Amino acid sequence: MTSPDIVVLPANQPRDRFYDGGARIAAFRGDPPAPDHTPEDWVGSTTQVRGQEPTGLTTLPSGELLADAVAADPVGWLGTAHVERYGADTKLLVKLLDAGQRLPVHTHPSGAFAAAHLGAAHGKAEAWYVLEPGTVHLGLREPVAPEQLLSWAESQSPELLAHLNAFEVAAHDCVFVPPGTLHAIGTGMLIAEVQEPEDLSILLEWRGFDLDGPRDGHLGLGFETAIEAVDADAVPPASLEALVTRGVRQGPVLPASAAGFFRLDRVTSSASFDAGFAVVIVVVDGLVLDGAAPRELRAGTTLVVPAAHGELRFSGEGDALVARPPL
Repeated sequence: MTSPDIVVLPANQPRDRFYDGGARIAAFRGDPPAPDHTPEDWVGSTTQVRGQEPTGLTTLPSGELLADAVAADPVGWLGTAHVERYGADTKLLVKLLDAGQRLPVHTHPSGAFAAAHLGAAHGKAEAWYVLEPGTVHLGLREPVAPEQLLSWAESQSPELLAHLNAFEVAAHDCVFVPPGTLHAIGTGMLIAEVQEPEDLSILLEWRGFDLDGPRDGHLGLGFETAIEAVDADAVPPASLEALVTRGVRQGPVLPASAAGFFRLDRVTSSASFDAGFAVVIVVVDGLVLDGAAPRELRAGTTLVVPAAHGELRFSGEGDALVARPPL
């Protein structure tokens, strides 16, 4: 079996999503204009869109699904230590996300909730690396009883959004979103999202979106059960500040609380990473991937890197993101 090596990936944008977007992803990649309602690019994905399987899975240029390639050669793709700890599970999903409209207020379950109620292998922690700025809504400003959250969802009250912390983020800021935390991404933002590899959302808002909230908002559990996954406590200013990092120039960009879920680094000059599975998003030209055949990196390029490639080394000056599974 030939060892896998770095693969440059085309866009992988599921169609007919429930919110608008896609143009910023096309512009970022230098691709032709994207269809409406293609606001996500699932990069290096072994995860399927819930209810639309196999949509979401990355197809390699060979025609093989990345998920099948990893299953056939987990050590080559993920490395021995990773496989011994996690099996043939990348533990990672990376997306480009273009918010053509504000996303609805929603949350994602923890691993424990997802395992107990959905039989899922992961919850869905996520983090947003900001490429184009805007407003984000994250966590409740004050505690809210679950019964009140259900009432707001049933009536589609604007009070739900009004009770979230809202703040501005600039390019190169990063926001960690723990499982259970209510959130919404504001209109006009382009982000690189790193998350656990599941498609699990509990939606408390759906008015104005192409959604049947009463049917699909609760993951098939009923809202009375699904609401148990929501963190109904307040996220005070000090805790909110701990979830946000601002303008890191080089190195890790996530707060320490994210380390058990995934890793994300910004590279603007020479850097190296131990052998392992990684997804790279190139933001600005100028960096070079060193090796037997050095590769100049063009802005908008996305790559998936297997462990078999060995040490991942960058030189030059530019800007890229390197997403990796947890240690």
